[in-house]
Amino acid sequence: MPDDRRPSPEDLLARAAAEREKARRGRLKLFFGASPGVGKTYAMLEAAHARRRAGVDVVVGCVETHGRADTEALARGLERVAVRVVDHRGVTLREMDLDGILARRPALVLVDELAHTNAPGSRHARRWQDVLELLEAGIDVHTTLNVQHVESLRDVVAGITGVTVQETVPDSVLDRADEIELVDLSPDDLLRRMKEGKVYLPAQAERAMERFFTKGNLIALRELALRRTAERVDVEGSEWRQDQGLERPWAARERLLVAVSPAPQSADLVRTAARMAARLKAPLVALSVETPAFDALPEADRARVRSHLLLAGRLGAETLVVRGERIGDEILAAARANDVTRIVVGRPGRRRLSEIWRPNLVDWLARAAGGIDVLVAQVDAGGPPQGSRATRVQAAGARGRAADDLVALAIVAVVTAVGLPLRAWVSVADQAMLYVLGVLFAASRLSRRATIVAALASVAALDFCFVPPYFTFAVADARYLITFAVLLVTALVVSRFTVRIRAQAAAAREREQRTAALYQATRELADARDVDAIATVGAAHVGVMSGGGAIVAFLPRPDGALRAVTDRGSFLATDPKELAVAAWVHANGRPAGRGTDTLPGAQGSYLPIVGTGRPLGVLGLEVPFARPFLRQLAETIVAQTGVALERAGLSAAAETARVTVETERMRSTLLSTVSHDLRTPLASITGAAGAILSAGEGMDEATRRGLLVSIRDEGDRLGRLVSDLLDLTRLEGGSLAVRKEWYPLEEVVASALQRTRPHLAGREVKLDLPQEVLLVRIDGVLLEQVVVNLLENAAKHTSAGTPVEVRVSTAEREVFLSVLDRGPGIPYGEEERIFEEFHRIDTGRPVEGAGLGLALCRAIVHAHGGRIEASNRPGGGACFRVTLPRDDAPPAPPEELAEVGDGAPAPASAESSAPAAPSTPDAGRTTSPRAEDALP
Repeated sequence: MPDDRRPSPEDLLARAAAEREKARRGRLKLFFGASPGVGKTYAMLEAAHARRRAGVDVVVGCVETHGRADTEALARGLERVAVRVVDHRGVTLREMDLDGILARRPALVLVDELAHTNAPGSRHARRWQDVLELLEAGIDVHTTLNVQHVESLRDVVAGITGVTVQETVPDSVLDRADEIELVDLSPDDLLRRMKEGKVYLPAQAERAMERFFTKGNLIALRELALRRTAERVDVEGSEWRQDQGLERPWAARERLLVAVSPAPQSADLVRTAARMAARLKAPLVALSVETPAFDALPEADRARVRSHLLLAGRLGAETLVVRGERIGDEILAAARANDVTRIVVGRPGRRRLSEIWRPNLVDWLARAAGGIDVLVAQVDAGGPPQGSRATRVQAAGARGRAADDLVALAIVAVVTAVGLPLRAWVSVADQAMLYVLGVLFAASRLSRRATIVAALASVAALDFCFVPPYFTFAVADARYLITFAVLLVTALVVSRFTVRIRAQAAAAREREQRTAALYQATRELADARDVDAIATVGAAHVGVMSGGGAIVAFLPRPDGALRAVTDRGSFLATDPKELAVAAWVHANGRPAGRGTDTLPGAQGSYLPIVGTGRPLGVLGLEVPFARPFLRQLAETIVAQTGVALERAGLSAAAETARVTVETERMRSTLLSTVSHDLRTPLASITGAAGAILSAGEGMDEATRRGLLVSIRDEGDRLGRLVSDLLDLTRLEGGSLAVRKEWYPLEEVVASALQRTRPHLAGREVKLDLPQEVLLVRIDGVLLEQVVVNLLENAAKHTSAGTPVEVRVSTAEREVFLSVLDRGPGIPYGEEERIFEEFHRIDTGRPVEGAGLGLALCRAIVHAHGGRIEASNRPGGGACFRVTLPRDDAPPAPPEELAEVGDGAPAPASAESSAPAAPSTPDAGRTTSPRAEDALP
């Protein structure tokens, strides 16, 4: 019975890929503690000495001893990489030299205080980013970290100790660690060390024990450290059981979604959701919904949304930005599309009067979520949810609101002016319908606030102008109050739905524009073939998303340096500092520059163009993206650009591989030809010459003559082979010039028949030539070689005595020369391949030649601007047809040469003269009358 626990092939491939990735990058060991003073740095140095004794190359990148004598003594025994001195505003700062470590390239480097913030002007903003670069370079790293610096625990630590930690490390860095060693010390022992001055200097220790280092705080921090370490141990155990096949994969798993808003408290909500996801071992999706009101939000709120999404990404969450008209609908749609089981939202703020008839986001989600759990975290949502009416009203500008209100009042005034002359003929109900029409018009053009103003003004105008007593707000008949109420409710409801439909239409148009933009980008990238064209197309479409500024596309040169493809005049392509940032992005495959945590001091923002596991280029932007959704859309286009560049690279590699294979095939065939077609004649020549020399005067004359004839024939055979190789090489290389002159085509045929007399012996040669002299502007020597090769090819591949035909015909602008036989014909599918170099058809019997004759024919014919084709004849046999252009007419002969005798035709002009026709064999030949006249 098969073992259900056996891993699938896909799992094995994934594990193999993960193992290759682990083997490529360095290993990270984290010495983890509850607070400063527990001995993390000391434990790291002891482990480093043990590794050094084992023969490992260990260096110190940076170690903070804080004046502790025992720690300093332990660090002195290890090699150090000199620190980098930075002068910042008159203060001298000492920072780890990342480039120095990369140049030294040890096996293991010690990096203390992982959460440290680097000095301004450093490559990375935080030290943990330096560590990631060291790991990517294949260098092992030992480092230290306190629990209060873990990003997802920042708010918890602040709640326990009252201190908000500014320097934090993303949880993804901890998850990436290959080994975590908990360095633990009881609170009493730590407090005793503090009093003894083994952690801080006495003055600092006094202040620390009064504020942060209280026993209660230390107990709570120790518990957090133990829990975080236990979670990691649990993950390692699960991974080990999965690798060993001891645990079947889950049929389903939890998946969390957290809704991100512009509220400042949303950062704490993200951390809370990250902790939930870590405890549940579940993926986390951070979602931001951009409603039509998002564009009107202040820049600070939009920047806060971007920072929340970046925080979620650092905590290991998948970020998602969607556009929609209602936040609740988009949250549920995203949750269902991503198989989310739990939605995490913040606790709503104080209840408002409007929630009596319209529930808040939390209540609405709880009722509409269906089978999805809605978890309300104890984090204040910080105000109305993004996209609510209060937010939209607050986001709209005061000037725009006043203008819309005035337009709404003007609409009511126009309706009133139209209705006043009709007051005697229409009822109050009819007049109310006119006002409803005006409110509808306002709703289709103005904001929701202005539409409500129009509805209220319509009720007031109807009462003032059309309800007795006129021009007062008094109501004589109470029944009109119902009319007012119906008018007001109808106007408000209709306006609400009209505004919503208008917003939905605008959102639909925007979605259509985004879809069209992606479609256009995908189509243009698919059409582009050159890498420069692909990069230009990608940069152009990303530039549309950025909304302004130059977009510089960088591609690598063969030596690895980057070259600018677009906007070469931009400072991004000329400033050495910006070029250095682009080079770093290309080398590491991660974004950097303005708006990121890596090299934030750069003026531009840089995105890597990544293919399958390797960077292919860089896009540099002068202006960063204003909205998270646009950045997400641009990253999609950048990913498509990477796929297109990789496709172009694969096509080029495939072409190179094809040429290499063809070259190897030709080399192999040429070696085979040399070993057979050259060795055989040489062996015959050597043998015949040796026989003549050894026999001396004792050999009879007939035998000697036969051996000498054999030497001559084999020498001619070698000469033809070498000549074919040289002619083919010169023709394909363009070094052999085609000298065209006016030649009678029948003389070319006659000369070729004379040269092939030995090969055609015993065969019937049928000639079909035109009656008149056919002058063609050709290179007579080269075209004669074509006819010779075709005749020899017919003789080689047909049985003895088989007839051969030569036909010459003409059309209006072309001349046709055909050589036909009655042999076995051409195998199906070989009609084009027989013209390739060294290609020979397997006929089942030995055939002389290297497979160069037909290739030479094709090269000569193409050099004349013609074409050559091969086909099978009806009834059996092959037909080789040469088509030559005849674009101009031959010049008229001079008067004195108009009369020609019985010999060959006179030269066509004084500059070019045709050679005299050689004699041709006449035994066993039938010719046309004109050919019989031309041949002796």
